[in-house]
Amino acid sequence: MAWRCSGDSNQELVDNLYDAGLIKSPIVKDAFLKVDRADYAPHNPYKDCPQSIGHSATISAPHMHASAIEYCLAHLSPDKERRVLDIGSGSGYLTHILAEMVGDKGTVVGLEHIRELRDLGEHNAQKSARGRQLLEAGRIKFRHGDGRKGWVEDGKSDWDVIHVGASARILHEELLDQLKAPGCMFIPVDDEHGIDQSVWRIEKDAKGEITKQRLFGVRYVPLTDPPRGS
Repeated sequence: MAWRCSGDSNQELVDNLYDAGLIKSPIVKDAFLKVDRADYAPHNPYKDCPQSIGHSATISAPHMHASAIEYCLAHLSPDKERRVLDIGSGSGYLTHILAEMVGDKGTVVGLEHIRELRDLGEHNAQKSARGRQLLEAGRIKFRHGDGRKGWVEDGKSDWDVIHVGASARILHEELLDQLKAPGCMFIPVDDEHGIDQSVWRIEKDAKGEITKQRLFGVRYVPLTDPPRGS
């Protein structure tokens, strides 16, 4: 079904994702409608498929971004000051949508281990008046660093939601440590023999107890060391 959700406009793409049940919540649909994928996807922006953005990286298919937000939705409500870390932010598309989800009090940090991709995300966000507004307000920030180690921003390393847009070889302890209690992580991880990958939803409850749920198989670029010079 996911691959049949392409449209001829941002509105049609989002409507198709909603009608197919891939976007389930009206508030998620509203956030997707606020962000024109054409600002972030270089070719056929309203096609529901991944696309190359250079540097051996991709922008994921819209239905995958929808799944990530839906699975973390309980921790994205703008009822308090939300902090979200988007590791492997790439084009910046999901970073922008997450900022729309968390509202005026929230902060979303897009973290990239390749400096050119960090710059690409920020450049793309600047294409729209809304993106520029979020950047100027500090609600979206793009940073360069090793996402496997998490991130410290404004002296804080605790995150309500951690989204990882590349497949990790292991579930890194640094990311678990930086997840708030309560908090949620959406992360693809290599399976036992490193051949296949699965997305895991990691939930930390208010007492710090961790629950791991395998969601579905995927194919992501690896979460690895940056190329030399990046």
